Amino acid sequence: MDWTLALARLIDLQTFTSFWYWLVVIVTWSIAGNWLIGVPFDMLFRARKCAEQELADLEALIDINARRIVRTDHVFGISAAGLIGFFLCSLGVAGFVYGFELAQGLFVLAAPLTIVVAINVRLAHQLHHTPLHGRALVKRLFLVRLWTQVVAMLALFFSAMYGMYVVISAQQFF
Repeated sequence: MDWTLALARLIDLQTFTSFWYWLVVIVTWSIAGNWLIGVPFDMLFRARKCAEQELADLEALIDINARRIVRTDHVFGISAAGLIGFFLCSLGVAGFVYGFELAQGLFVLAAPLTIVVAINVRLAHQLHHTPLHGRALVKRLFLVRLWTQVVAMLALFFSAMYGMYVVISAQQFF
């Protein structure tokens, strides 16, 4: 077997039939669902039992990360929004106008992630301006995690359906 052919098969740019694309999608959504504004879900789960030390650690970490995100948003927010918009628009045009499948796959992954990032930035702003404590904080974080999971489920469903459409429409049936 030719090594260049084997390497080309390994790094296949046909996104929706590639094992590597789906691995990236699963890992990306797994990470996005397990971290809320920089706080791991297991820490939130332990604080849910209202153990005093875990709740204090959660509140401290939320305060630190909320300030960090708000500060970063104030410095780079408009520039980052413009850059993300340009990136998504470029992927959309390259993917759906010119038919570049890798761009389609990246767009289908990046567009919902942008929604999750916006949810996290909004949460950081809200917690920075109106800090919550105790059960109210835990309840709010669980609600945001639920919405993150809803976005992830819809994105995974849409990615799978669109991927099947692309693969089926590429087949030549006689």
